[in-house]
Amino acid sequence: EPIQTSKFRSFVVIITISALVALVVSILSAYAVIVLSDRLTRFSTGAPTLSDSEVQSRIVELIEEESATIAVVERVTPAVVSIVIKKQRGLLTPEDLSYDPYDFFAFPDEPFSTEASAELVEIGGGTGFFVSEDGLIATNRHVVSDSDASYRVVTNDGRELDATVVALDPFQDVAILLVEGDSFPTITFGVDERVMIGQTVIAIGNSLSEFRNTVTKGVVSGLNRRIVASDQGAKGEVIERAIQTDAAINPGNSGGPLINLLGEVIAMNTAVSFEGESLGFAIPIGEVKRAVEDVKEFGRIVRPWLGVRYIVLTPEIAKEHQLTQETGALIASSDREDEPAVYAGSPAALAGFQEGDVIISVDEVAITETVSLSSIVSRRRPGDTLTFTILRNGQSLFLPVTLAEYEPN
Repeated sequence: EPIQTSKFRSFVVIITISALVALVVSILSAYAVIVLSDRLTRFSTGAPTLSDSEVQSRIVELIEEESATIAVVERVTPAVVSIVIKKQRGLLTPEDLSYDPYDFFAFPDEPFSTEASAELVEIGGGTGFFVSEDGLIATNRHVVSDSDASYRVVTNDGRELDATVVALDPFQDVAILLVEGDSFPTITFGVDERVMIGQTVIAIGNSLSEFRNTVTKGVVSGLNRRIVASDQGAKGEVIERAIQTDAAINPGNSGGPLINLLGEVIAMNTAVSFEGESLGFAIPIGEVKRAVEDVKEFGRIVRPWLGVRYIVLTPEIAKEHQLTQETGALIASSDREDEPAVYAGSPAALAGFQEGDVIISVDEVAITETVSLSSIVSRRRPGDTLTFTILRNGQSLFLPVTLAEYEPN
């Protein structure tokens, strides 16, 4: 036993020395990077180089930010889960297997046997995070929208739990799941109004549905983006007020948290652009928080409904439709029969809205390219009455509308 104790002490000494050496190397490396980059920049511009005290200050800032990142990840990761999507082999479609074009065994020439048809096949995955200790999990609607699929979540400590889809948001790409249990670690909600361009953010997710709890870091690159997102060629879905970030977001990250350095979740990672580099988009956490509150109070997600289809006006679109008004929302139908300009029986129809009307403002808030009609309406509740200013045949009209609750068919 003395020999084992001696070896253990030697091992501890070696580990301690190694850690100290690593720390010193990190500090020296940071010093070298800061000094060299600064001197190269100053040399090219002719400006004076940093003083030793300024260099030391930069090093302290760098170490503090790195420490904060590590601490935030350690605190939030236990509340993040990976979502596994499975489906019976007999119910698979070609779209289910589009992630793996070489799965030759998915659709054999011979008919499925009963046993083979009932076999569960993993077809994809996503990410979510606990929003209540009793098992409520927030994720993207597009991750769990297949009613023929079954869902399991894998917690940070490796437990696999069956998940039930409790609610799907009819407008936002948000869904709420439930797993049995209690005392689950939860996230802390941030505040939409405090999110600023340039602030550091961290994304955690099940990247490529394979690498659980992958951590990436970046900044908020833009706010209030209006994007159209689609999945594998599906019909596009408009996401309002999206937060843009350059933190790497990959397939499988959908539904995962975007976190600030205070450890607060400020958004839900939702979409990524494959046309450019480092273009990821996330839904502001306020929308997620509201969905969670609805589920707790009503057992479903409650959204207000106006009942119009519209086109956001720009000078180009206004010219195309021969309109003098260049901003607002033009009420217009589409080529599809199920997409009229004004839906029958809707609050807009009852208030007298007509195709060709241009909605200029709502409660004196002007409709613009950055402040859309849907973003204003979505913040209200069914039963709220709003005053719409519209332009019809060159005349301004004021129409009061009482919003209804949206009820999917």
